[in-house]
Amino acid sequence: MRVAVTMLVFCVAALLALGMVMLYSSSMVQVGARYLVMQLVWGAIGLVALFAAARIDYHLLRKLAWPLFALALVLVAVVLHPEIGYANKGARRWFNFGVIRFQPSELAKLALIVALAWYGERYQRHMGDWKRGILVPALFIAPVLGLIFVEPDRGTAILLAAVSAAVLLIAGVQWKYFIPPLVLGVVALGISLWHDPMRIKRIMAWVYLEEHKSGVGYQAYQAMLALGSGGWFGLGLGNGRQKLGFVPEHHTDFIFSIIGEELGLTATLLVVLAFVTIIVCGLYISVRAADTFGLLLGSGITFMIGLQAFINIGVVTSALPNKGLPLPFISYGGSNLLLMLTAVGVLFSIARHAAAARMEASDLADLGSVPVAQAS
Repeated sequence: MRVAVTMLVFCVAALLALGMVMLYSSSMVQVGARYLVMQLVWGAIGLVALFAAARIDYHLLRKLAWPLFALALVLVAVVLHPEIGYANKGARRWFNFGVIRFQPSELAKLALIVALAWYGERYQRHMGDWKRGILVPALFIAPVLGLIFVEPDRGTAILLAAVSAAVLLIAGVQWKYFIPPLVLGVVALGISLWHDPMRIKRIMAWVYLEEHKSGVGYQAYQAMLALGSGGWFGLGLGNGRQKLGFVPEHHTDFIFSIIGEELGLTATLLVVLAFVTIIVCGLYISVRAADTFGLLLGSGITFMIGLQAFINIGVVTSALPNKGLPLPFISYGGSNLLLMLTAVGVLFSIARHAAAARMEASDLADLGSVPVAQAS
């Protein structure tokens, strides 16, 4: 357990440091150090949340599961109100507090995972049934996904759907009950995208990138140029050219392309390796958790971090259509950084209590073996 926690700390710290460096490098020409300062502020708040979550018993989340879920659901609903939510580029996803913006869907990610972990532990013996395993969870998963979907934030909705499915499967849902709603969800998503001209254009640009490189596919094409021009070791920190207005959102969703251009393929592979290590360590901690709640909570958090990372990397490398998800710990965005660091803190809490439970069990086993040893 100690090795897993140490590796997790190292990888998160390395990605945070890389993110700060690349954020300044990618934005210094346009806005100077403004993005870096804001990210440092959010990072400091996130580290406080990480240490607090690590020290607090994660079982407290069991008691807060439904109040937290209700709060997240209300905030996600309220942000859609035209006079309350802040709209940017056709999406209403933020509360605007002047210099600070908060995205309630980030809170909804953690709240939904906690609620599913509570539910999966509470009804563990009945998760193999259709009603308890599929129907009831759908009643509280669907409102969250629906509200996020209409913001619109298709990427986060798809991510949360995948994470929810993973947690339910780990909790014991049978595949024969799981496949029909999965197929129904995919069909519904397809119909929605078919009637969404902007998303259809993005998908067509993804399939035929060369034909759309000056239009809808411009961002993806320029990101590919950035990755390709970096070679093995990059053009050098600060020497990238695509950040000079060629790659839109290069400090948020597409910062991975700037890493590839300035630091090369070697750095991008190390970033991928760091996320793989985080996934392995997170799953190891989850499997060795002291109870089912810890297993489901840790697994959900690990899948959330891992899937978001690889969706982002898939988009930047044109392996996936554009989804608009930030790269965890690296992309500019305070709400996401705060969520990710808090989630890592919860993983540390799960690891700490798992180690304590095993030590207590070992002590009890030693005490039980003392009379036997004396008798022999």
